[in-house]
Amino acid sequence: MNAPRQLKPKIYSVGAIDWDRRLFDELIPLPDGTSYNSYLIKGSDKTALIDTVDPTMTDVLIENLKQLEIKAIDYVIAHHAEQDHSGSLPRVLDIYPDAKVVCTPKCKAMLMDLLLIPEDKFMVVDDGETLSLGDKTLQFIHAPWVHWPETMLTYLREDRLLFTCDFLGSHLANSDLFVTDEATVYEAAKRYYAEIMMPFRAVIEKNLEKIKDLNIEIIAPSHGPVYDKPDFILNAYKEWVSDEVENEVIISYISMHGSTKKMVDYFVGALIKRGITVKQFNLSDTDIGKLAMALVDAATIVIGSPTVLVGPHPKVVYAAYLANALRPKLKFASVIGSYGWGSRMVEQVIGMFSNLKVEVLDPVVIKGFPKEADFKALERLAEEILNKHMELGIVKR
Repeated sequence: MNAPRQLKPKIYSVGAIDWDRRLFDELIPLPDGTSYNSYLIKGSDKTALIDTVDPTMTDVLIENLKQLEIKAIDYVIAHHAEQDHSGSLPRVLDIYPDAKVVCTPKCKAMLMDLLLIPEDKFMVVDDGETLSLGDKTLQFIHAPWVHWPETMLTYLREDRLLFTCDFLGSHLANSDLFVTDEATVYEAAKRYYAEIMMPFRAVIEKNLEKIKDLNIEIIAPSHGPVYDKPDFILNAYKEWVSDEVENEVIISYISMHGSTKKMVDYFVGALIKRGITVKQFNLSDTDIGKLAMALVDAATIVIGSPTVLVGPHPKVVYAAYLANALRPKLKFASVIGSYGWGSRMVEQVIGMFSNLKVEVLDPVVIKGFPKEADFKALERLAEEILNKHMELGIVKR
């Protein structure tokens, strides 16, 4: 059982830690669990609840409110309609029937659709609008597409506290209220960014600009620990959303009978001897979250695949689809692999990169097991990648 904890005087964390959850949206791995952060603000005149929790954890939220002896809630600030933050709203509104749901116009429509909340329960707020709790003032900041179109943030002026919902969060079950292990939180936050936020990189950059002039002492997201050193996560996001890439090559591959693996093994060595960092993923058994994290910084991706019915291996299709959907800032892409009697594998893989603004480097696709001429072709591709990275100024010979 969780317990309410104080961030600042009259400001409490009342959400839930989900230690055991291992998959989100039946898609995203959660190796370290997660949390659903909800916050209570007691003003001198009014009380506000910032987001709710996943419906599986509703009882935890309600028990935390009981422990704080909350008799009335005037406002429930709904930053985001996704159910891990809004799913407990119907129960909260049953217990506190006078509460108004404060949100953006788009969020109102989505909550009515998803949770069947009556229209008269809502208070819609504009971008920049404020709401007084007496001695505390909430300022609402519309932040669409982090990562849904209806999202907003809330800045608590007097306490210099920014509630960011999914923005700047991390899937991490942790008993510490504030960040204590920066290395662990950095990795969790980067995985979270890579899997969820990266497709909206350009919009996120604009929203970072939108909050840059706020005097922020604490950032309280809806997943993971609270940042009492906000520059830690703000600087990380500035780096991740920038156009800067690293001298890194991601190799995502699978091999059926050993030919493609032999090519990959040789190619990795060719890149390493040229001073290029390699991140290799065998798609037969890989953590997709780790692959997504690698995509955040890398300059180049190389897909390695055998030919299956003249096309790529299905697991390569999945990886290529993922890379295209996440829209990382990759600069270059290529394909290596093998076939037995015929192949359209290269065309099909490259055709899946429609969202990526990459230069496609000449692939190396061979018939059968690799021979001396094939290894020379891999050396040429490694040298071309080196030259391209040198042109970007990310590696020196």
